[in-house]
Amino acid sequence: MLSRVAESVYWMSRYIERAENIARLIDVNLHLTLDMPGASEAHWRAVIATTGDYSRYEDAYVTVSPDNVIEFLVFDYDNPNSIYSCLRSARENARSIREIISSETWAQINSFYLMIHNAAHEKSRLELPSEFFQSIRVHSHTIQGVVHGTMSHDEPWHFSRLGRLLERGEQTARLIDTKYFLLLPSPEYVGSTMDDVQWSAVLRSASGFEMYRKRYGRIDPGQIVEFLLLSRSFPRSSNYCIQKADESLREITGTPLGRFENAAERQLGRLRWDFAFHEADAIIRDGLHEFLDNLQTRFADVGASIFDTFFARRVHGSQIQRQHT
Repeated sequence: MLSRVAESVYWMSRYIERAENIARLIDVNLHLTLDMPGASEAHWRAVIATTGDYSRYEDAYVTVSPDNVIEFLVFDYDNPNSIYSCLRSARENARSIREIISSETWAQINSFYLMIHNAAHEKSRLELPSEFFQSIRVHSHTIQGVVHGTMSHDEPWHFSRLGRLLERGEQTARLIDTKYFLLLPSPEYVGSTMDDVQWSAVLRSASGFEMYRKRYGRIDPGQIVEFLLLSRSFPRSSNYCIQKADESLREITGTPLGRFENAAERQLGRLRWDFAFHEADAIIRDGLHEFLDNLQTRFADVGASIFDTFFARRVHGSQIQRQHT
C-alpha cells in the first residue's frame, strides 16, 4: 500500500473525528454555562485548553468570550484545528484518494465540508447553535457508518480506524484533565450540585452520560474516571480506543500479538499493556493530572511513531511532509 494513501486515509479520519469532538465540546459547554453563568469565562478558557490551542488563541484574540471562542474553534481559517480547517483538510485528503475510498464516503465528506463552508459565510449561522452542532455530529457519525459499511476492511480501512481511535482516545484524556485540573474546585465544592453538573458535562462531552448512568447510577468522580479511562466496552474510553487501535495496527502489519517489529507497535503495545494493569483508585491516589498529562504525551508519541514507521518515506525534495497533530 502506498504511504501516500495510508497517510491520507489516516488523517482524513483524524480530522473528521477532531471536528466532531470540538462540536460536542462547544455544544455541551453552551448548555453548561446556562446552569453556571458566573463561571462563564473560566469554562470557555477550559474549552480552549482542551483543544490544546490556548497560545494560538491568545495570539489572535484579546479577550475570552463565547463569540470569540466559537469563532476561533469553529470558523477560523487560520486555526489549523478549527472545525472549518479540519474539514477542509479532511476533504483534501479524501480528494487525493478518491480511487481508494467509496464514492459514498467522498459524497458524505464533501457534503459535510460544504455545510461548514456555507455556514462560515452566513450571518445567521448560529441562530440555533444546538441544531448546528448536532448536525456536525450527525455528519461525522454518518461518515463513520458509510466508511464501515461501504469500504473493504483491508489496509485503508484499518488506517482510517487507527486515526479515528487515536484522536478519540487522546481527546477523552484531555476532557478529564480539563475538569480535574483546570476547573478543580475548592475542597468544599467537591460533591456539590455544581460539581455534579461539571462531571455530567464531561460525560456528555464524551457522549457517555447515558451509558455511565446505566452502569453506575449516581455521579461519582472515581467511577467516571474508571468509565472514561479504563472501560473495555465503552467506545470512547481511552482504554477501548487503545485496544482497538492496536488491533488495527497489527492487521496492517501482520505482526501477531505479543511481538513488536517496529516503533509504532512497540509504543502502542506498551500503552495497551500498561492500561491492562491500571485501576482508577490508584490513578487518582498517585495523581490524576500527572497520569493524564503522561497519557497525552504517550498518545503523541504513538502518533509520531506511526508517522516514522509508515509515512516518513513521503519526501519531496528535502522536506518531509507532515500534517497537523
